Amino acid sequence: MKVIVIGGGIMGMSIALELRRAGELEVTVLERSIPGAEASSAAAGMLAPQFEASAPGPMMDLCLLSRMAWPKWAAELQERSGVDVGYLPCGGLQVAFTEDEVHALDAKIAWQTAVGLRAELLTGAELNAREPRLNPKALAAADFPDDHQVDPRKLMRALAVAASRAGVSFRSGTVRSLVEKDGTVTGVDLEGERLEADLVVLAAGAWSGLVAGAQVDPARVKPVRGQMMELQLRAPLFSRLLKSANGYVVPRADGAVLVGSTMEMVGFDKNVTAEGLSRLLAAALQLVPELASASLTSTWAGLRPWTDDQLPFLGEGPRPGLLLATGHFRNGILLAPITARLLGQVVRREKPSVDLRPFRYRRNP
Repeated sequence: MKVIVIGGGIMGMSIALELRRAGELEVTVLERSIPGAEASSAAAGMLAPQFEASAPGPMMDLCLLSRMAWPKWAAELQERSGVDVGYLPCGGLQVAFTEDEVHALDAKIAWQTAVGLRAELLTGAELNAREPRLNPKALAAADFPDDHQVDPRKLMRALAVAASRAGVSFRSGTVRSLVEKDGTVTGVDLEGERLEADLVVLAAGAWSGLVAGAQVDPARVKPVRGQMMELQLRAPLFSRLLKSANGYVVPRADGAVLVGSTMEMVGFDKNVTAEGLSRLLAAALQLVPELASASLTSTWAGLRPWTDDQLPFLGEGPRPGLLLATGHFRNGILLAPITARLLGQVVRREKPSVDLRPFRYRRNP
């Protein structure tokens, strides 16, 4: 059975590796540039569903299942590739600087603990004991010990090595359109060359709606620009993920600190702007004032795939022979293990371990 995966980012690579796990499928990944060069490598790598969630529901459940899969998945990737993916069980603090933010954290902790998640409110001396370099003006913080991180660039290198060793084929070029026969997708046109397949998986992130013949409405998968920066310290000042209402900082073991991220509906514009960077710096310094002495080493922007209901499209696409794995927005890195597992089950015609109805393409937008 031949499967073509369009997109060499975190989703495409993870799915391709999963499909080659047993060796019975012939898998080719198509990428117009270097695998992982777009949003996957631009991400901060937070594995933080409790940070991100505003309420329980199918998206939260999916994220929690994937977070549970991450330790084993990271270890397997490292074993198969020989590359350390930088998985770090660091925990995270969501910090409040106003009374309204404290009340919002109280409510968030209440519903999360009610569904069995670990979370608690820290104030005063407790907060200072956990992260002494945190801004003393912080009134409180929600402690989420099970939210962790990974290094996306190391992760993409590990996936590329593991997939190659597993027998995944890679082709570079632009997909002009999907190829069909009697209304069923049977392959792709790769810059004039016809590649046949039994199934095509569309995992092109923010560009998914631009693939001709897929019938994925560009209005349903939109790019959202996220500007980011990296600061460098001689040694780490803090160990946990830190998040406020204005942004977040992610500490690396080598003293690097990633700062993110803007959310801008500007189409496919990947420019980094003075306004965006000023907002990021303000958020970082509000959280950890001592970052003012850090060196600014790099800036970049990535385009994340947005859907209006903020649920990804997983499983059967709008046409027979086409499967979707797109629209993960800010949770692409986090959702890689569970997405790969689910698409593998669909391809093998097994019963999915998660109800895919909330994530079907033909749901109400």
